[in-house]
Amino acid sequence: MKKVTETSSDSPGQAEDPGVVGLAVPARGMDPSVDSDPERILREVFGYPGFRGHQRAVIDCVLGGGDALVLMPTGGGKSLCYQIPALALPGCAVVVSPLIALMRDQVMVLQQLGVRAAALNSVQSAADVRATEQALVRGELDLLYIAPERLLLPRTLDLLERCPIALFAIDEAHCVSQWGHDFRPEYIQLSLLAERFPSVPRLALTATADAPTRREILSRLGLEQARQFVSRFDRPNIRYRIAQSDAGGAQPRDRLLRFIREQHSGEAGIVYCLSRKRVDAIAAWLSEQGLTALPYHAGLSAAERERNQSRFVQEEGVIMVATIAFGMGIDKPDVRFVAHLNLPKSIEAYYQETGRAGRDGLPADAWMLYGLQDVITLRQMLEQSTADDEHKRVERQKLEAMLGLCELTTCRRQALLAYFGDPLPEPCGNCDTCLEPPETWDATEPARKALSCVYRTGERFGVNHLVDVLRGRENDRIRGFGHHRLSTFGIGAELEAGEWRTIYRQLIARGLLRADPDRHGGLCLDESCRPLLRGEASVQLRRDTRPARSRGGERRTPRAVEALEGPQRELWEALRACRRRLADAQGVPPYVIFHDATLAEMAVLAPTDSAGMATVSGVGVAKLERYGDAFLGVIRDHLQL
Repeated sequence: MKKVTETSSDSPGQAEDPGVVGLAVPARGMDPSVDSDPERILREVFGYPGFRGHQRAVIDCVLGGGDALVLMPTGGGKSLCYQIPALALPGCAVVVSPLIALMRDQVMVLQQLGVRAAALNSVQSAADVRATEQALVRGELDLLYIAPERLLLPRTLDLLERCPIALFAIDEAHCVSQWGHDFRPEYIQLSLLAERFPSVPRLALTATADAPTRREILSRLGLEQARQFVSRFDRPNIRYRIAQSDAGGAQPRDRLLRFIREQHSGEAGIVYCLSRKRVDAIAAWLSEQGLTALPYHAGLSAAERERNQSRFVQEEGVIMVATIAFGMGIDKPDVRFVAHLNLPKSIEAYYQETGRAGRDGLPADAWMLYGLQDVITLRQMLEQSTADDEHKRVERQKLEAMLGLCELTTCRRQALLAYFGDPLPEPCGNCDTCLEPPETWDATEPARKALSCVYRTGERFGVNHLVDVLRGRENDRIRGFGHHRLSTFGIGAELEAGEWRTIYRQLIARGLLRADPDRHGGLCLDESCRPLLRGEASVQLRRDTRPARSRGGERRTPRAVEALEGPQRELWEALRACRRRLADAQGVPPYVIFHDATLAEMAVLAPTDSAGMATVSGVGVAKLERYGDAFLGVIRDHLQL
């Protein structure tokens, strides 16, 4: 194993100009020495007792000189797949990362472990860039994080060719997909790594990629011969809940507040909204209610975004209200909930965004409200975009799949995993449709009335107008168009306006109706509705119900903490206070010291010496040396030893 030190390599001493230094690149497939045993690195550096899933197989592939495509869910341990080979192989591992925040977080965590890690990015001074490059040339770095834009600069490529490179890791590899929501054009050019560095192993890693996206990654990055390691997409610790925003009468923001207060009081979370305006409004309103809520979107200044993101990462219990511009660069493990107040554009986006909750493996919630207007808005945005017809077709299919996930009456997790080709044999028991099976009803006749009303009014009016016609609500607008004389006027008086809006939402979700952007979002019939209109088909719809108020004791405290009672719970709180003090002193987030799960295990085992502390998962050699005495002191004081 290469030397691991507690000294940061960000500011090395002077060295010769890297432009005139050349070092031989090690032969591909060099056998690691006994000192480079992956199991020992895992145990001594990272403090974990054993590998999970495909981790060891991926590491062996890289150590043997092979390329790999790695799909693991968020929190599944993707980073170890390249971090351990980086320490086992001679040379420096170059990690391509799309966001500065993600680089900074990874480097900070690795340096706490005593690993020689650094980054090259656009916010560094010229002096810092030069110092990092010199450290790279001198062989003083184990991992170098770099953005694709900087990596592709001729100067950077020339520099890397003069240095011993252990491997290339392309993180967030789904950014290469032109069909994806995180597309980065620079990622496509990363195929040149195979040409410039043919003997260096390459890994492409992502948590979000269906089968077509995986094929695109392999093709665009020149990894056709790479081994594929596809882990299960399931995140069993996340509970999925999806409800209609217009059901039950309460405002979405009130339901969000109740959800946070009853189930996640004092805990960190992310709230996603579709527009910047709504982000600002929800963040301000939650703050008025006494919560620590901050906005994040592209309309804010860079300084304000940086300040809010820093608070979210550094502090505990902060709620970030954001557009999709936030999240990919965040590696905060103790996010206990992700809430959506608008419908995501695709299942891939939903899976990735909800996956930012519970990265530590402890229970977390994915909670969403969506409504008819979300459906119409997203459909309009899609049809009005400048994308070509093929791109629109693909995006339309993705949106329809997302709507299908929302409207189904069976296990949501089964449907979510099936989308990624990862079937779940049995219902999960940890989503709303499993815990509270929805009621369905034969909506054939009301659906036919709703469709007929669209047809009779000329296929150019919105839902509110259609509902007024169906319920026989005569007003100036209705009379102005003569719709009070239609055969459909008043034929739906037996249902409330909210019930009709629910029917229209579900008919749109099923593709029987669509919003016409050329008619300001007016609804028109899709050809697929003809059998239903002619009486040749029937339809079962969900019956929306008033959202139930959470019962006492339903708050979802993480299992590892929930099990702690009495003295153990008191010790856990004391350990958290110690962690907070240490984090504040260093200016780092608390989770960088130890995760909640590690503190919970300390509280249960209550080790009183270094040997006992070393058995706690997440306590490696460097952290034991750095923090062992402080936490052991807390435990001894608690035990009155």
